[in-house]
Amino acid sequence: MAQLQETYACSPATERGRGILLAGDPKTNTIAYCTGRSVIIRRLDAPLDAWAYPDHAYPTTVARFSPNGEWVASADASGCVRVWGRYGDRALKAEFRPLSGRVDDLRWSPDGLRIVVSGDGKGKSFVRAFMWDSGSTVGDFDGHSKRVLSCDFKPTRPFRIVTCGEDFLANYYEGPPFKFKHSIRDHSNFVNCIRYAPDGSKFISVSSDKKGFIYDGKTGEKIGELSSEGSHTGSIYAVSWSPDSKQVLTVSADKTAKVWDIMEDASGKLNRTLACPGTGGVDDMLVGCLWLNDYLVTVSLGGSFNVFSASNTDKEPVTFAGHLKTGVGYGGRLMRKNNTQIKCFAAAEEELITSGYDNKVN
Repeated sequence: MAQLQETYACSPATERGRGILLAGDPKTNTIAYCTGRSVIIRRLDAPLDAWAYPDHAYPTTVARFSPNGEWVASADASGCVRVWGRYGDRALKAEFRPLSGRVDDLRWSPDGLRIVVSGDGKGKSFVRAFMWDSGSTVGDFDGHSKRVLSCDFKPTRPFRIVTCGEDFLANYYEGPPFKFKHSIRDHSNFVNCIRYAPDGSKFISVSSDKKGFIYDGKTGEKIGELSSEGSHTGSIYAVSWSPDSKQVLTVSADKTAKVWDIMEDASGKLNRTLACPGTGGVDDMLVGCLWLNDYLVTVSLGGSFNVFSASNTDKEPVTFAGHLKTGVGYGGRLMRKNNTQIKCFAAAEEELITSGYDNKVN
């Protein structure tokens, strides 16, 4: 009888001209991403150890682990946010619809009590922050006039929230309760991603104008910029900080991933460009990234993962991929007594019948 040995998860859902989001749990080296109506969770040290959360009614857009790793908050194109258990029966804990349109990003507060979401909505309702157990709002988020593509919580006190979007703006909010402090107008195109450093001292924004700016984490004032020497030649879609807050990883439509050293004066100096495998086609554009412990993860438009070692970037990356749409069943490696190529197979009731070039039927 055939025995399932490995499970191959679908690749993330990608869209040309848009970045995608990867979440990471540093305690378990686990990532989460979205495809179809599902959230996929898989281990970087064992990519075939994967499972799916399939309970959204609309295409999923973002998933994030809670700070303690026990919960996952995921959102979809309808504006729905679901908080569910990561382990056991993965029971639904809470469900809200903070936005009337697609949720593009979601972040937990460092104390695990609040969630901020950004995306699309009617009027000027592009950002909402709320208590995840009750749904009660914790501030007003004025200042944006178009879809808000990214948001983040300052990981240390005093809490702050930063956002950015299609109006070329990044906004800075103080709280809680959160209120608008000021806008940042340094970019000249869509601001695709904004992220706080793990120590809360700085945050960085990256844009389709091919630039990245660095700001003071407490005041929101600009203090640095990624160097033009060795800079990206295409839109920068995503950025991720190193665990020690001294480096960042960026990915771009120019099909490159770059590691930058953040100097004491807050300027960004190119450390190296990672050699991502590919043929140079459109599918090799890089649209997502994550720095998780020693793992540097990039995702291409074609859905391929490249996983580098941060401590040895000269080492060839581990590459894995999958279908770009959710399948109808599980894929696996069939263990057969005779090692021969299968030329056809058919399903019959609870059995799988195969025939190979050894002229045998199993």
